[in-house]
Order: sequence, then structure tokens, then C-alpha cells
Amino acid sequence: MVSHHPYRTFRTTVARITPLSPNFTRITLAGDDLVHFGTDGLDQRIKLIIPFADGTITDVGQFDENQSMGEWYKRWRGLPDEQRNPIRTYTIRAPRPDDREIDVDFVLHGTEGPASAWASRAQLGDPLFVVGPNSRSAERAGGIEWKPGDARSLLIAGDETAAPAICSIVESLPADAVGEVCIEVPTAADALPLAAPDGVRVRWLPRGAVGHGIRLSAAVHEWGRERARVPALTAAAPSASAPALSDPDPDEVLWEVPDAVTGGEYAWLAGEAGTITALRRHLVRDLGIDRRSIAFMGYWRQGRAEAS
Repeated sequence: MVSHHPYRTFRTTVARITPLSPNFTRITLAGDDLVHFGTDGLDQRIKLIIPFADGTITDVGQFDENQSMGEWYKRWRGLPDEQRNPIRTYTIRAPRPDDREIDVDFVLHGTEGPASAWASRAQLGDPLFVVGPNSRSAERAGGIEWKPGDARSLLIAGDETAAPAICSIVESLPADAVGEVCIEVPTAADALPLAAPDGVRVRWLPRGAVGHGIRLSAAVHEWGRERARVPALTAAAPSASAPALSDPDPDEVLWEVPDAVTGGEYAWLAGEAGTITALRRHLVRDLGIDRRSIAFMGYWRQGRAEAS
């Protein structure tokens, strides 16, 4: 019996390019191997291996079925800069393995970052390597952090980098879901169509000339004030068994997700690390929400490039 690794590299090419708004574009990637792309969507993380300007991607054994991702990744890290293709983390907007396609939504923020630069100049037929879950593996690949359990009240908050994951999550919610969704985006025209259950309020927050994270923080604080007026949703002080909240090391990856939710509330926060850190601190210290009910993910950090 052949053993398959939980992650594999998929050869894809650009099949469609769909502008969504001034700052979002959807790129549909196609490839025969995507029939084995194993995910249910949600906030499924993937890695994109970005081609150089001439379309080339250095072979480090990505397609060797006998090697794990860790093995070829180690070789990739040892390459000289001029041979090491950038690798960036994204989330799936929509998987369609039966059609051998996936959609990835990109935030276009200039050409300084390799992923945005690639998406800005992408043409039909351009190659892209995608590292994602392998449906043929008996092991779970992971990469999905949305785990609300049976929480009855939801808070989902993030900036434009989290918008694709948030949209996928919201579209998956059951009809009786109740909660608040706050998405900060660059402009009002970046608010995307999104079908949500009747009990879930979706707020698109155009940033305009205001500093990054300010609109998002204000919306979450407003949600906290409204929550305080609903006694059933106001949490008691965290139990003595709850781990204490300390400020994270700014040089570390800011990522903490609960394996199992405690209590009736669940918060999913993703985006710029400084903003998300402050929001989690507010939820825990000011509102009394158990940190074990908060998924907290620093997708990026102001002033720093993503570490591959």
C-alpha cells in the first residue's frame, strides 16, 4: 500500500482572473492533480511558490512523492537567494477538486511584495506551484483553525488579508448562527458580496485615510459594549484554571488557537499582528472572555515581510 504525505505540491496554471474590487482579485488555478486537493474550505492555509519574473521555479524535489514537505523545504532554505523562489502563505477561497480548480483571492498592494507583484502581472496560463492538503493521505494535513465547537455566539474579525478566509467561513455557517463579522478593507468599494445567516451581522469597514487597524478596533470595541447589554452573553471572570494572558514576544509568530472551545462564545481574529494582539487583550482582560475561546492569528506584521 502506497503511503502519501499529508501535504503535497500541486502544479497549477492560471485559468481565470476575476477582478473583484479595486484591491481584490480572484485567480482561479487549474491543474489535473487538484483532483487530490483535500480540503473543505474554511480558513484552509496553503503555500504558494512564486515563480521568478521569467516564470521559472527552482526544482528542490517538490514533486517527489517519497519526500515530505520538510525534506524539500530544507533544501529550498539552503539555496542562494537568486535561486530561492519566494514562498507565501494564503488561504483558499473556494476548492473545487471535482473540477480540478481552486480559487485564491489576492490583495493587490503594489509590486514590492512577491505575491502581490505576481498577481498584478499574472496572465492566463502562467504557472504557480501550490502546497496544500493531500486527500490521498491517511493523515490530517491541518491548516484549518476555525473550530467553534458548539459556541452559540461568534465574533469574527480581521483585515483585508483575512477577508478570503472570513468570507469562506461565513458562507459555511449554519442558518441558526448568531454573531458579528468585522472586516477592515482599504476602501468602501472593497466590500464584497457575502451571504450570511440572518443572525450574523457583517460589517465592512473602509479604512480610507485612517491608520491600519483603527476602524477594526473601534468596531470590536463597539461589539463589546453591545455584548455587555445582553446578560446571557456576558462572561463571568475566567476560571482559575484558565491560563494567564501575557503579552507575546513581538519577534515571535503570533498564533494561538484553541483545540476545544470552553463556554458559549468563540472569537476568530486574524490580520496584522499588532492590531490582533490588542484585540485579543481587550477580549480577555476587559471583557472577561476565556482566552481558550479565542483563535488568534497574526497573518502579517506592520513593517516586516512574511517569513517564509
